[in-house]
Amino acid sequence: MQITDTIFFVIVLIFSAVIHEVMHGVAADRLGDPTARYAGRLTLNPIPHLDPVGSILLPLLLAFSGSPLFFAWAKPVPYNPYNLRPGRFSEAIVAFAGPLSNLAIALLTGLIVRIGTFPAEVTAVFILIIVVNVMLFLFNLIPIAPLDGSKILSAILSGNLAREYEKLRFRLESTPFLGMGIVLLIILFFGSQFGSLVFSIANSIAGI
Repeated sequence: MQITDTIFFVIVLIFSAVIHEVMHGVAADRLGDPTARYAGRLTLNPIPHLDPVGSILLPLLLAFSGSPLFFAWAKPVPYNPYNLRPGRFSEAIVAFAGPLSNLAIALLTGLIVRIGTFPAEVTAVFILIIVVNVMLFLFNLIPIAPLDGSKILSAILSGNLAREYEKLRFRLESTPFLGMGIVLLIILFFGSQFGSLVFSIANSIAGI
């Protein structure tokens, strides 16, 4: 990957991750928790959302090193679940708002590709946007804390299974490096399958 391609890839990833985080805050705000709004995080300005290591240093190092493994993160948007309107699915709605925004970006970009006629270079840019956002959508739905999928699964489960999963989720959220370590192992073992799924879905969305 050329330097300009790598930098553009990281830029697309950063802005997609920023939109993801902002939508968490927007959903929480609509459900009664203004924490993100008071913290100045309901903005598309990337500066307040950037994590120096996870948003810039790590993605650039992985990209330039030619690593087959690639991931990044923005600063999580703060929210207080106790401020949310009472309801079993309130926290899950906040969690799903992030991945849903990435799916929406991918689908909208795919629609543009399908209905328009563009030079190959422009189409390649659109395809990159679709791939990045499909990747973020699927990655964040992995049901292991601190990823969004854990909160969604927690709302779906019931009975003893829900209680046991809540204990596991609390343990992993208390030690996020453990949770991310498990996610990293999953990506290492199933990275090629995950990549194939991402590109398969992205190609279907783009109609290619």
